Amino acid sequence: MAPTQSRSCCRFSIRNALRHPIAILKVVILTTAVLFFTYLTRSYSASLAFKSPSPYAQYDNFTSTLSDSAVSVPPLSPAKVKTSGWEETVIPSGAHVHGFTVLDNIYLRDGTFYVVTDDPSFPPRNRLLSRPVEMKGGGGGEDPTPTDEQLQFISPDQATSILGDSLTRIEGFSVIVYDVPQFVGHFYHWFGEIILGAWRVYSHILLSSPSSPLPFPRRFILPFISDDKWRDKAGMDGPLMRAAFPDVPIEQAGYWDDLRKLGKTVVFSRVMLVNRSAAHKHPFGGVWYKMIAGAMNVTAPHDFWAPIRASLLRNVLAPGLIPDSTQDPPSLPLVTYISRQGTGRRLLAADHNALVDALKELEVEGLCEVQIAVLERMTLAEQIELVARSLIIVGVHGNGLTHQLWMPPQPRSTMIEIFFPNGYTFDYEIVARNMGHRHYAVWNDTFLTYPEGTTHKGVKYPEGFHGDKIPVYPPTVVSIIRERLS
Repeated sequence: MAPTQSRSCCRFSIRNALRHPIAILKVVILTTAVLFFTYLTRSYSASLAFKSPSPYAQYDNFTSTLSDSAVSVPPLSPAKVKTSGWEETVIPSGAHVHGFTVLDNIYLRDGTFYVVTDDPSFPPRNRLLSRPVEMKGGGGGEDPTPTDEQLQFISPDQATSILGDSLTRIEGFSVIVYDVPQFVGHFYHWFGEIILGAWRVYSHILLSSPSSPLPFPRRFILPFISDDKWRDKAGMDGPLMRAAFPDVPIEQAGYWDDLRKLGKTVVFSRVMLVNRSAAHKHPFGGVWYKMIAGAMNVTAPHDFWAPIRASLLRNVLAPGLIPDSTQDPPSLPLVTYISRQGTGRRLLAADHNALVDALKELEVEGLCEVQIAVLERMTLAEQIELVARSLIIVGVHGNGLTHQLWMPPQPRSTMIEIFFPNGYTFDYEIVARNMGHRHYAVWNDTFLTYPEGTTHKGVKYPEGFHGDKIPVYPPTVVSIIRERLS
């Protein structure tokens, strides 16, 4: 009876409606309007779900101004991005090496990263990051091996059940230094390894899209560092970061905790994930013994560092003091000797004096200009201006040699590093190779230099390496300078 009654009701409704043609016309018009509105709503919702904002923000020059997005939908609030399909996590242009990885669409929930992928060739997580523990030599200390608490791999089919269906999207390029304070608060470790290594690997993207300049970071994030412990004792890292990246905030542990406490999923459009422990696991870590060792195996354009150097010089120096590669070089090249005689690791006093005299003799000959720099007595701007004008830098192994980052590369640009005899470490040789400077190691009356493709074997710290009685035979240094300036 139920079906019969249902059909009867239908016939009754139609029969009654036929008696009122005007009512029929109104119903048709109303129904058409409802259907059309429903179509528009669904089409717009689909555009939001499948046409998400541009994978990463583009910058004009070195500002944080976003250029036009490739997507033609109205801008969305980053607080509410609904997705019915998941953007997979990818490594653009293969920009990855142990400890330095560019990731597009990396997800974060409750402090844990999620890589959404079905790609079986994706690098394992111990090449991406580690547990946030201090590194100890000789196998001591806590196990740094990452767990599910740090990063998990999930498939797109699992994403909704694990991450939910509501996302907070953080646009632009973020640099996440996933490290504890142990090595971060040091001029060389910060700029000569973290920033330099990250930018080299990031610049690898230019090889596949050379016509598009890389956008500068939108933010730096230090999840496990608070109270400004990323700053170095010499006070270099802070002001130099503000000069190189003037409009980029440096977020610390509080920011990370805020994201965790949201209780929802955050997706970063593009991230450079940096981790020291993972970086040291690269096979080159046993050759160069430095965090940046593996990054040397990543191809990058010539003078990839130029945008950062240019930004820093522009924001530190007066316009007339900024080196201009389009103009003729100065008549006399500048040789700068960075003196460490006021520090613990330094030359024998007599050898220091003899070296100064020998360098000054070159100036008297008219071969070069010579400056003797005592960095701790100079302002930051004076230090940067001096190294930016230099062609050759001479100095005992030490933090000040990191300043070669601001010396423009030239065919004859040179770093001469004085070691205690038979001692060797790769810190400033690696920086020199990245910058395009020729590096020389001086052992008293002997010097070593390694062409591209060759390197010193091993690190050596003989007794006296960090002492105040480092010898140097000045004619050895002078002979290198003459050869490079000839």
